[in-house]
Amino acid sequence: MKKLIFGLCALSMLAGCSSDTKIVPEQPLAEIYDEAYTQFNKKNYSEAAEKFILAETQYPTSPYAADALIMAAYSNYLDDDFAGALMTTDRFMRFHPGHADVPYVLYLRGMCHYRQVSDVRREPGESAYALAQFQQLVDRFPSSEYAKNAKNKIIILKNYIAGKVMYAARNDMAVQNWPSAITRFQSIIVDAQETVMTPEALYRLTECYTAIGLPDQARGYADMLRKNFPDNEWTKKLK
Repeated sequence: MKKLIFGLCALSMLAGCSSDTKIVPEQPLAEIYDEAYTQFNKKNYSEAAEKFILAETQYPTSPYAADALIMAAYSNYLDDDFAGALMTTDRFMRFHPGHADVPYVLYLRGMCHYRQVSDVRREPGESAYALAQFQQLVDRFPSSEYAKNAKNKIIILKNYIAGKVMYAARNDMAVQNWPSAITRFQSIIVDAQETVMTPEALYRLTECYTAIGLPDQARGYADMLRKNFPDNEWTKKLK
């Protein structure tokens, strides 16, 4: 009798536990997508991203799984949730490395960093990350519809990064830290020679080498400036 009572109590406890447990059934994929696009069209991008992620996680083998990740990342991007967009694109690249939309995902990753580029006087950070993504896109998919825009962004970013280096080098000159200034100016010539900063870097190198008593090196950079940028404003400043 005791065993029977115990058994009934145990069943009662299990029934109580099961009644408290909410089992969420899988929604049909079409239904999840419909809800996701409804939120997206309403510009409720955070909610849309959640729904697109739900579609991918509940149906990871679906032919629409990759598309769901792209839409989730794009929704995050439109919501200025760049960290969320990057995390989602990481997942995309991990599970769909050969997908036809990889060029777009690289472009979106670059834009996530590009949108966070800050003041020229601060550390490169996001600008370097953006440059890396855009460069990868151009190198791997030069014929992509996104490559041309990426190339334009690369030029802007290289000028931006060179501007940061120039700012630091000028500060080095101000405190007469000539070795550091020379190293920074030379890095502009080597790594960013196609940027608008190159003529000034050449001019500043003539000043630096003159200041430390090395006229031959100074003349060498002056000649380089005259030869490559004959009509530039910095060339006109040469004495």
